[in-house]
Amino acid sequence: MARICELTGARPGKGSKIWRSGKPKREGGIGTHVTAITKRRFFPNLQRVKAILPNGEVRFIRVTAKAIKKGLVIKPPKRTWKKGQTVAKAA
Repeated sequence: MARICELTGARPGKGSKIWRSGKPKREGGIGTHVTAITKRRFFPNLQRVKAILPNGEVRFIRVTAKAIKKGLVIKPPKRTWKKGQTVAKAA
């Protein structure tokens, strides 16, 4: 499953991790030097939440924490009936 937010479309970004060695000059050394640069990925903070979709369907979707904080996710109401009971539909 892809690491993509279903509402905002946020996906992993690219970056690099820089390895340094040596003691900084401000600490009395001769300075730090870059010894290696490795590629890395920045993943979005995806959460699996139950939400109401625009077509009225209720299902689990994967969205970023940022989308939840913005209020883009509409949560369904809590169910009040038990699993074994029959539900009377209001028509």
